[in-house]
Amino acid sequence: MVIDLAYPFEGRWRALNSPVDRVPSHGTTRFASSYAIDFVFVGEEGRSAPFTAASLVRPEPPERFGGFGRPLRSPVAGNVVGVADAAPDHAAFRGLPSIGYALTQACRAREGWSALAGNHVIVEADGILVALCHLQQGSALVRAGDRVGRGDPVARCGNSGNSTEPHVHVQAVDDLDLARARAVPLTFDGTLPRSGAIVHA
Repeated sequence: MVIDLAYPFEGRWRALNSPVDRVPSHGTTRFASSYAIDFVFVGEEGRSAPFTAASLVRPEPPERFGGFGRPLRSPVAGNVVGVADAAPDHAAFRGLPSIGYALTQACRAREGWSALAGNHVIVEADGILVALCHLQQGSALVRAGDRVGRGDPVARCGNSGNSTEPHVHVQAVDDLDLARARAVPLTFDGTLPRSGAIVHA
């Protein structure tokens, strides 16, 4: 069983943690994340944000990153079955600050999938649940029970949950209880990019 999705964004985005390169893609099978994939918006120069000496030693505001606040669309037609919208967008961490942030990941994992996902929208299509995660606080345009079409606006890219910089995390599962759900493989328009590949959507 594989679900084929539309890319949930427009513009230039770099694929990261792709299941093309390894499964589980994020280094763990917990919370049905085996086939999840991340996308980070990048400019023409290939960076998500300017990198300075300060980036090496201190956290950065998420607004510094080109992906922050960019519109996201539903990758599939279906019914909205889950929305979280209240988690704050925190600072981004590159360089040395990312090491300290990584050490706090286990604590978030103990709090469960929602703490890792941050703000999110989950759409059900034919019994498969597709989640978009790390959304911007207060940006959700849908609520549980809404019907959405493929490509309909649903929220904006943020930096909530377990995220070192603004990006969108996409995963498909077979159960709304992420602690017991199974991961579902996914493709985008019939293909799946490798980690590092730039997607033009």
